[in-house]
Amino acid sequence: MDLAFTPEEQQFREDIRAWVSENLPPDISHKVHNALRLSRDDMQRWAKILGKKGWLGHGWPKEFGGPGWNSVQKHLFEEECALAGAPRVVPFGPVMVAPVIMAFGNAEQQQRFLPGIASGEVWWSQGYSEPGAGSDLASVKTRAERQGKHYIVNGQKTWTTLGQYGEWIFCLVRTSTEGKPQTGISFLLIDMSSPGVTVRPIVLLDGEAEVNEVFFDNVEVPVENLIGEENKGWTYAKHLLSHERTNIADVNRAKRELERLKRIAKAEGVYSDTRFRDEIAKLEVDVVALEMMVLRVLAAEKSGKQSLDIAGLLKIRGSEIQQRYSELMMLAAGPYALPLIHEAMEAGWQGEAVGAAYCAPLASTYFNMRKTTIYGGSNEVQRNIVAQVVLG
Repeated sequence: MDLAFTPEEQQFREDIRAWVSENLPPDISHKVHNALRLSRDDMQRWAKILGKKGWLGHGWPKEFGGPGWNSVQKHLFEEECALAGAPRVVPFGPVMVAPVIMAFGNAEQQQRFLPGIASGEVWWSQGYSEPGAGSDLASVKTRAERQGKHYIVNGQKTWTTLGQYGEWIFCLVRTSTEGKPQTGISFLLIDMSSPGVTVRPIVLLDGEAEVNEVFFDNVEVPVENLIGEENKGWTYAKHLLSHERTNIADVNRAKRELERLKRIAKAEGVYSDTRFRDEIAKLEVDVVALEMMVLRVLAAEKSGKQSLDIAGLLKIRGSEIQQRYSELMMLAAGPYALPLIHEAMEAGWQGEAVGAAYCAPLASTYFNMRKTTIYGGSNEVQRNIVAQVVLG
């Protein structure tokens, strides 16, 4: 296993770094580096910049309009974007549903949906979890009954991230109750402007509505919006989840946030404390170990070997690291990390702050990160999967 980058790969990294430096709006980078609020416009603006270059779908093959990069090039692109302070690409369109449409959709569906995803023009949401179906997705109850040329959809999805901005949503729906629960699920694309679709925000501890409930009340969905075969959606769902859990690990953001943690610790005067610096060192070791795990996967893919099936393991370690760096930031700032002043998380706010400006988002981030070990399949469930699939 060779984890060193070739001269060609290093040059690729330099080219990406130069392009991102030239094209990433400074105001967006400032927000990302300081954990300030990103608006829909901020996220969409960066998505469209990438889309115009043909890089929003940076993991796509050339036949579908992507750059056709190999796994190492994709990793280097993501790392340079993260370190430069680019927002994470909202994954539901280009990272999640697009590969499903490419692999299982028909030619008409590919021509209809992929261009809008690639350009960043169309905002997609994910309709997987339900009040009674989170890590156990096979328990979904949202029903889709076929009536002529339409499915009539009734039910509810929850924890729909950024669903208030969604224009389309891909959903797991139940089309049959016969046999095992997994065998009666279908994969359906739904226009969120359809009559009967209602989005209701879920207000979190920090006052934000990052997640939402989505209700379907006799929503008519054309049959041509069904991906693949009816009752085969579980297969497509698993294909998508492998992309989601690898994306959640997000080692590149962890590297950027590690440097932010060090800046905060130095500014607060705790970096000189041996015990606190030991905690930073332990976190850094885990970040490097996670990066090595990612590089092992890339090395296997690059050499043509079977890809290592460790998406669940990446999700476990990545989510735990995210919680640890947010906790250490809180500890570094001490009592100044506690006040929650919403306006202080806006770029350019000039009001009276409690503590330094970088303290304002810390509590919000800390509480928000409690979710990482739950969503995308709880870590407890993922450990069972790793034990069965990887360890045998």
